[in-house]
Amino acid sequence: MRYRSYSRNGEAGLAVQDGTVWRDLGATQLISVIAAGKAADPAIASGAPEIDIDTVTPLPPIPRPGKIICVGLNYIDHAKESPYKDLPTYPAFFPRFTTSLVGAGQPILRPFVSEELDFEGELLVVIGRRARHVSQDEALDYVAGYSVFNDASIRNFQFLGAQWTPGKNFDATGACGPDFVTADALPPGGAGLNMEVRLNGQLVQSVNTDLMIFPVAELVAKASAFTTLEPGDIIATGTPAGVGFARKPPLYMKDGDVVEVTIEGIGTLVNPVRDEPQAPLRAAAE
Repeated sequence: MRYRSYSRNGEAGLAVQDGTVWRDLGATQLISVIAAGKAADPAIASGAPEIDIDTVTPLPPIPRPGKIICVGLNYIDHAKESPYKDLPTYPAFFPRFTTSLVGAGQPILRPFVSEELDFEGELLVVIGRRARHVSQDEALDYVAGYSVFNDASIRNFQFLGAQWTPGKNFDATGACGPDFVTADALPPGGAGLNMEVRLNGQLVQSVNTDLMIFPVAELVAKASAFTTLEPGDIIATGTPAGVGFARKPPLYMKDGDVVEVTIEGIGTLVNPVRDEPQAPLRAAAE
């Protein structure tokens, strides 16, 4: 099944696709549907009124997840184009924060402190059940479904120190959505899906999710070893080769650009790029 979290007149809501139409579940939140174990139940659309999906503003599928766990260097060619070169033997986990998230159609902001805003198309995993110390064999039982993610990164801040967190957490840089697709509608682990990223119509990244170094089941299992995963937590599974900083010359996103991430069976995430307004200077404390 396919869901879309949305905003209309300042109010958040949820829509579910029912055949060729979308139905409005009102103020219901996707995280509540997932936690109740009803996301894959077609009966959830029964009796709900139709909604014109083009008249609402998409939100991130889970607007404020409890945890946003990202993974770096999860495709061989990307690892080789990175400054690190060696293939990882353990996933390069790092966090994102909720203030960095932005929905489909909304601007990804290039911060006024940097011109190194890079694109990173990724498959996004949404956790469906509380998971702690789960095995790789059972890990996919804890996945509710998938979405599309753009882990837009501020490269000069990412590489300031040993930890990547600063460059991965600028406001309005983690684009996701518009749709959440339940796991039963896709191959196990989201494997075998083609993913493409386009910048202003130009193909800049292309990969099949089969090529992940650490597939979804392994990521979920390893993450559950160090933290309790809860319904609505999300895992961004890593980007393939072709990122802007590795190109000669580098290719960074700028004001006026449009970036698209398409994943087979899930959909296309489209975002314009805008410059962040210059922050006003603050008066020195008396």
